[in-house]
Amino acid sequence: MSGMRLETELAALRAPLLRFAQLQLRNEGLAEDVVSETLLAILEKPEAFEGRSSLRTYATGILKFKIVDLLRKRGREVHIEPLDEQSVDDAIDALFATNGHWAEPPAAWGHPEQALQQAQFLEVLQQCVERLPPKIGRAFMMREWLEQEVDDICGELGINANHCGVLLYRARMALRECLAQNWFATGAAK
Repeated sequence: MSGMRLETELAALRAPLLRFAQLQLRNEGLAEDVVSETLLAILEKPEAFEGRSSLRTYATGILKFKIVDLLRKRGREVHIEPLDEQSVDDAIDALFATNGHWAEPPAAWGHPEQALQQAQFLEVLQQCVERLPPKIGRAFMMREWLEQEVDDICGELGINANHCGVLLYRARMALRECLAQNWFATGAAK
């Protein structure tokens, strides 16, 4: 796909991607940010789009990961609250010992090999989620990845709690089958 054609198609996708992000994040500024990051990621590496799905599906997949990353980041951020008598600088300085080292060191990163395996698993899982029927996939994303409550999902999708339970059950069973065929059966899981 030529660069100019890609830019034109992405410009047309901006509005639906923004609607999806606003629906999931409920914050216009954050939605604008993740959509911009998504479009930029595609434009920076256009060769990554291999055409196995529509550009919209590809862009939505990237957007979903950007949303999940944002929500995870917001959950991990440390908010430094200075005490009444402290300035923000003093509060930051309190995180370090007098020798310049952390007073409480950050947690270890773990094992990079496991992180790679997890990334590969998440890629297969994303492909399986994209194969779900739209309403089932949306209910699953809202519950499991965006961690929304069932009542919120019901309100967004216009369904009752029993129907939501059925959709989530169907999503889990379909994902179980897809992962059994595309991850566990291939020997990718070690």
